[in-house]
Amino acid sequence: MLTEAAIKAAKPRPKPYRMTDGHGLYLLVRPDGARWWRLDYRRPGGARNTLSLGVYPEISLKKVRDRRDEARRLLKDGIDPGAKRQADKVALADSFEVVAREWFAKFSPRWAPTHSSKIITRLEKDIFPWLGSRPVSAITAPELLTCLRRIEARGALDTAHRAHQNCGQIFRYAVATGRAERDPSGDLRGALPPATHVHYASITEPEKIGALLRAIDGYDGTFVSRCALRLAPLVFVRPGELRAAKWTEFDLDKAEWRIPAERMKARVLHIVPLSTQAIEVLHDLKPLTGRSEYLFPSVRTRSKPISDNTLNAALRRLGYTTDEVTTHGFRSMASTLLNEQGWSRDAIERQLAHGERNEVRAAYNYAQYLPERRKMMQAWADYLDTLRQPAGASSGKVAA
Repeated sequence: MLTEAAIKAAKPRPKPYRMTDGHGLYLLVRPDGARWWRLDYRRPGGARNTLSLGVYPEISLKKVRDRRDEARRLLKDGIDPGAKRQADKVALADSFEVVAREWFAKFSPRWAPTHSSKIITRLEKDIFPWLGSRPVSAITAPELLTCLRRIEARGALDTAHRAHQNCGQIFRYAVATGRAERDPSGDLRGALPPATHVHYASITEPEKIGALLRAIDGYDGTFVSRCALRLAPLVFVRPGELRAAKWTEFDLDKAEWRIPAERMKARVLHIVPLSTQAIEVLHDLKPLTGRSEYLFPSVRTRSKPISDNTLNAALRRLGYTTDEVTTHGFRSMASTLLNEQGWSRDAIERQLAHGERNEVRAAYNYAQYLPERRKMMQAWADYLDTLRQPAGASSGKVAA
């Protein structure tokens, strides 16, 4: 029988040698000093075989004896432990998590970083712990429903629906790659209550918009946050696109902000014409952060932008609740009023960067309606200026 002391005292020799422990278990000491656990056994039927059980000291003497005893139990039941290990490896290669991560690696480069991050986080948090190790071909609709119900139970019904959708995409990928026969998620249509569509809180009444703009002008938090709040209604991009804005994306001489495709939800270059008011904000900000990569760097490190919640927290500090306004609400504010005031719906939709379903068309349409959009963005900024003045809060209009 081996002891830890004997193993530690063993020295390498010119040729490999064994230190036996019993029942076929031994430690193979190699000339380079490596120490490998091995188990010699007879397969059901009589053929001899050797099974590797790990490397010392990563696998201790106690742990390797447990592995040997488990192998002996399998042999007693007529199961070859070596064959079982190979079968387990094959099953793991076709597990739901392996297939899901392969699917994610293949398709996520086409998504915006925030979108892909939400998907993989959702899978890692809500699906993989329960279904990740299961063979993708063996998962049933009731098993998947149990996972989705667990999400629903914590009040995240919309997340449950999104997880259902993602799992369906993964199962269909498994079918296409020959690792599953069918997609069980299709059997769950109607199994979850309908999700209530969430609308981002927004202010669209002119007087209230004016009050909000005046509150932003008087914001007493950090200068970076105040500039971001001032810029948000002027450009009405998505919050993630604004907070991670980089100075290299801006051409102030051309009055243009070009957001690269990899940062856009639809993965298409987006042009934001800059009004004179937006350029003024940028000129105010540049002496402070112009040497940083980001317009709005984090207070903790300039190598990262402000967090997702920074601007919403600033709005809360100004006294606005989540039911009144969010930074995403600046988009619906602009959309509602610009449509009401007669601007081309196509120009508005293009400026909002709402996704083009045809990817080929989308790749060429990023500059569509650009002359009209330049005019619209300047008129929108002028309109906001009229609302900012209490006397003009109810009379200003955007000239279409």
